[in-house]
Amino acid sequence: MFIDSHAHLDDERFDIDREMLIENLKNNNVDLVFNIGADIKTSKASIELAKKYQHIYAVVGVHPHDAKDVEDNYLDILRELSSEEKVVAIGEIGLDYYYDNSPRDIQRKVFKEQINLAKELNLPIVIHTRDASQETFDILKEASEEGPIRGIMHCYSGSVEMAREYIKLGFYIAIGGPVTFKNSKVVKEVAQEIPLDKLLIETDCPYLTPEPLRGKRNEPIFIRHTAEKVAQLRGISLEELAKATSDNAKRIFNVNNI
Repeated sequence: MFIDSHAHLDDERFDIDREMLIENLKNNNVDLVFNIGADIKTSKASIELAKKYQHIYAVVGVHPHDAKDVEDNYLDILRELSSEEKVVAIGEIGLDYYYDNSPRDIQRKVFKEQINLAKELNLPIVIHTRDASQETFDILKEASEEGPIRGIMHCYSGSVEMAREYIKLGFYIAIGGPVTFKNSKVVKEVAQEIPLDKLLIETDCPYLTPEPLRGKRNEPIFIRHTAEKVAQLRGISLEELAKATSDNAKRIFNVNNI
């Protein structure tokens, strides 16, 4: 049985069949899904899914794309949302200098504020970073020097060396569909080299659909293709990979009910 450590089942692309898809997850070997917020609206939607379905948990936060749109009291709202029973982390938060949908100074400000909120609430963080690898690391490193942090590097695409540095800070490394892509040499190296007890798998559905299903809407059940590829790269059984990554997800999100 697999755990999808990062999904967006509240996305409108699931409006046509969301209920059926979620109800059939366990029949397709997906035990748990962690649904990730990108702004206040999607964070609230994640909580509603978690309330409705036993095998979904919620993560709340503001994505760097949406940093420019936060209200003055957004941290108070996130703090209140985080008090809900099935909210297990703050995310996805970070920096995105590829699209620059929000000014970089605002991205940095909102990122740092949410790190501090997670520390206050003793919650892990889920990190999004694109074209901002060094600055993301520097911010997290500085935060770690001011007190322990922990979390997940979502859809990790950096080097093995940087992954090891993130692990030292208290982070797990999440591998998604791109590991199945033909030209994903660096991600494959990471999937092979990092310690098994620091590895997670994810879909980021409806995005980043793995081979051989690219072009279709991604779904949690497609996580099997990512898991198969990672197990192959590591030379271990699919069952060993599934158990290790599931145990890791339950550990970092502090979910021990299954």
